[in-house]
Amino acid sequence: MYQITKLNQNFLYFLHRLQNIKRSFFAFLFCLPTSLLALLLILLLVYNGSFVFYIHIPSFPARISPVPAKFPLEKVAGESLPKFASSALYALREENPPVIPKTHLPPYQKQNFSPVPMNSYLASRPKKARHRRVKFKIPRFGAKSRRFSAIVKGFFQNSSCKIKFFMTWISSLESFGGREFIALESLYKSHPNACLVMVSNSLDSRKGRLIFKQFLDNGFKVIAVKPDYDYIFKNTYAQEWFNRLKKGNVDPGLISLGQNLSNLLRLALLYKFGGIYLDTDVIVLKNLSKLRNTIGAQTVDSETKNWTRLNNAVLIFDKNHPLLHKFIQEFTLTFDGNKWGHNGPYLVSRVVARVNGRPGFNFTVLPPSAFYPVDWRRVRSFFLGPRNEQHSKLLHKKLELINRQSFTVHLWNRQSKLLKVEGGSIVNHLMLASCIFCNSSLSTL
Repeated sequence: MYQITKLNQNFLYFLHRLQNIKRSFFAFLFCLPTSLLALLLILLLVYNGSFVFYIHIPSFPARISPVPAKFPLEKVAGESLPKFASSALYALREENPPVIPKTHLPPYQKQNFSPVPMNSYLASRPKKARHRRVKFKIPRFGAKSRRFSAIVKGFFQNSSCKIKFFMTWISSLESFGGREFIALESLYKSHPNACLVMVSNSLDSRKGRLIFKQFLDNGFKVIAVKPDYDYIFKNTYAQEWFNRLKKGNVDPGLISLGQNLSNLLRLALLYKFGGIYLDTDVIVLKNLSKLRNTIGAQTVDSETKNWTRLNNAVLIFDKNHPLLHKFIQEFTLTFDGNKWGHNGPYLVSRVVARVNGRPGFNFTVLPPSAFYPVDWRRVRSFFLGPRNEQHSKLLHKKLELINRQSFTVHLWNRQSKLLKVEGGSIVNHLMLASCIFCNSSLSTL
């Protein structure tokens, strides 16, 4: 009993000492300056917060971004051609080149491109776009496509061609219809001794050759052949670009790769062979053989009358022409597969404005009335028949103007493919005047 009493006394004594220590500690704190107390409280909060809000971030290897090729910017303001002028911003800056003879160029120099790995642009694209790019495949061209060189050279040598024409067809065989057939008829009606090379995968087939049978049976010279891109692009800037495309180091973009390849293909074909390129929705009204190194304006400024945009649906150039060389270079250095027209009409506009007036570039820019007498925004009016007597007179007046001033009419299939050709319309009159097998071809329109 005595031991228990002694233990309780010791415990009470311990509690008493503990209370004294507590009182001494708080008395010490109260003696400290207020600012020091605040500092201690902040340190306690930081200490607690470091545990509450701590997040572990795993270490990743540093992502190396590809370094794009750098091209200085240059402003070109108001450089004028004989009849037109333009102002624009460009992605390339060029020094004044030495005088280049019309059909000679300096040796091709391989460019130091900066390839962009496929996964780098895929990762930055929206989910829907990335899914589309995964499904994209570069077409493979085998031995059949490599017949191109022998077939085209043999065709030109054996056909005694007075004038060489090129067209491209990137769509299916079934979509080649009456309007395209009329375009071919108009070409041969104005150029009966012409040779036409139709560069196309779908038309270079047994069924495809049936489309041209009527022309061949009547003595017209035409062939369809699959493209051999490696041969066509060889020794140009397009060669390196196409190799990178095949390896997946070029983003083809959301616009049809076939459309953009067609833009490049027409330039390379004329550069390698020389001649005339036409879109398949162009009706030819007059003989083009007297035109050389010519491109057409699509639009002009209503006040200054200077051209504001060119187009590449009609191109007439000598072999190895330096302007074609610049077109191909611009395509490979500024390619953008997400902007419609950037690699086509806008491209030729950029380059022509930049090289205008420089020595060694001999070419002509014709006004819109020559190749593009109707703008794509107003093409519908060309398909409409007369609504009344006044409208009929207006259509005939416009038709007379076209027959007097225009070499071709671009039908702008992208905007007009669903429009019906109405009787008495401008297009109806042009097709009747340009057809050869009129009953068969017009019945399909």
